[in-house]
Amino acid sequence: MKNKLIYLPFLLIVMSLFTSCGNKKPASHAEAFIQLLQNSPSKVEDAQGNLISADQLIVERKWEGTICKSTVKNVGNTSLKPANIILFDLPEHGLNPKSPVYGEGFQMLAQNGGTLDSLINIGPYPDPKHYRIPNLHGLTTAYGVMSVSLNPDDHLLMGFTSCHRFIGRISYDARQLLVSYDTEGLELKPGESWQLEDFTVLNGNDRGLLFDQLADEIAKNHPPRKTKTIPTGWCSWYCYGPAVTHPIIEENLNGFSKILPELKYIQLDDGYQPFMGDWLDENPAYGDLQKTLKAIRDKGFEPAIWIAPFIAEKNSRIFKEHPDWFVKDTDGTPLISSKIGFGGWRCAPWYVLDGTHPEAQKHLETIFREMCEKWGVNYFKLDANYWGAIHGGVHYDQSATRIEAYRRGMEAVLKGCNENSVVLGCNAPIWPSLGLVTAMRTSGDINRDWQTIKGTANENLCRAWQNGKLWDSDPDCVVLANDTVFSGKKAIEPNEWMFHATSVHAVGGLMLSGDKASLLKEKELAVLKKLLKPTGKGARFSDAKMETAVTEMGDTKYYYFFNWSETDTIDLTVNLQKKSQLTDFWTGEKLGEFEGANTVTKLAPHMARLIEAK
Repeated sequence: MKNKLIYLPFLLIVMSLFTSCGNKKPASHAEAFIQLLQNSPSKVEDAQGNLISADQLIVERKWEGTICKSTVKNVGNTSLKPANIILFDLPEHGLNPKSPVYGEGFQMLAQNGGTLDSLINIGPYPDPKHYRIPNLHGLTTAYGVMSVSLNPDDHLLMGFTSCHRFIGRISYDARQLLVSYDTEGLELKPGESWQLEDFTVLNGNDRGLLFDQLADEIAKNHPPRKTKTIPTGWCSWYCYGPAVTHPIIEENLNGFSKILPELKYIQLDDGYQPFMGDWLDENPAYGDLQKTLKAIRDKGFEPAIWIAPFIAEKNSRIFKEHPDWFVKDTDGTPLISSKIGFGGWRCAPWYVLDGTHPEAQKHLETIFREMCEKWGVNYFKLDANYWGAIHGGVHYDQSATRIEAYRRGMEAVLKGCNENSVVLGCNAPIWPSLGLVTAMRTSGDINRDWQTIKGTANENLCRAWQNGKLWDSDPDCVVLANDTVFSGKKAIEPNEWMFHATSVHAVGGLMLSGDKASLLKEKELAVLKKLLKPTGKGARFSDAKMETAVTEMGDTKYYYFFNWSETDTIDLTVNLQKKSQLTDFWTGEKLGEFEGANTVTKLAPHMARLIEAK
């Protein structure tokens, strides 16, 4: 009740002000907020947080329907270095502090959840803590998109529908909210202007529909890259890590050709390179890579390969021979990534190829062209992409932002690829990757323990709306067998495996097995075969609780039920759109014909159900 006393009178005052001015009275709290936002001021700050006068810099905003297009122009007589352009400044946003929120992180491993007054880190590696990307004014900061659920039938969605040059941010707490751009202190000369990224604010009673609308607007600025079919296959990482060798790949290749020949790709995930950064060089510890690639094709599969194009370790040949190709520190030496953030998970600290350097661009193009044309590889899992957009460095083109550096580097990668290549972004900056990848990992690494299964499912399902809209989503590998490598301390229960499989189906994107072929028995193979036909659509959740969702496939619909609780058995209800014949997707059990409200009763903790309706 205390929180309602804080925010309800404020919104009522806002509504009355608009009514007294002759404007239409807002029909909801979300509409009141939008009017407040649209009438809020802009301001510009330098790197020290000092305000730059409107007599020197002018921010212009123009609304075209729900899209705000904006520019900033230097109208003074001296060059200026704006660091933060605050497009909308709301010292009092008037929203219920207990409203559930969701916000994207800058990089893939970070997401914001909780409420306006209480942050929950959904991803395992928060931007400010792990990567040391500073929050604006110390406020919780979302990048690209933020949703607020004011009540079950009143949702608010704020998002940036482009990311060509600047990263857009939404920073907030229980009281204030700022919509801004990080302009990195670049020089803006007298008379010059910058086109800023497009911004939108939407509201409605269907949270999933709002995300669909945002995705449609993003696609206008960043047309998604399409592949003919959603990739399926096997990945070596969750069995062998970087210790994989040719005999290991061949052993599993022989196994999968017998038990699951429907898979398309066999993915060599790390271990083939002698040093991080030397992707075309031979690694004697691995064996004959070309022999591996030929064996994959001979068995009727296609090879896929892991590569981290933007990073190199100190002992790599590329770093020793071409240190000038790398992002610099302020003293002109190559920037050590651990100085400003996470330095890397192996062979660290890493150094970062500069996407604005012409020779680095040629190098990236050459790598991928050789892998495509000479190695016959057309599936690339690009890891550590975040480093390509690293903050705090000096680029060869000092007029470029870190977003431009990353995008130019990725464009060089794409020049070396074929038109039909699968380009999967992993550990990537989410919004800066728009339009540059065919697929995107949407969670951290899977592990064979319940807490990781639960955590990655949450990460993936928060981003399920992106699948088929922005790219093909990759929920990471399906693991269904206990193993001695990357395994949890406690054995996984059968219902927890099925929770995992159900979450992967709900994403509707890539499906790669992460288990050794020898460990997959009849039960596990039956699950994998059902997952081999992804829907291509992300499930639409009814609210921020992420308990019930639906994927509509014409006459067939899939209904999902998730119990995230550690202790409570629950009942969950969905409303069937038409009279339907229901079947348990995993067991094949016929449940009967139903219409209207349909309830799954006594759903146990750590359990999920997937029901097919025809």
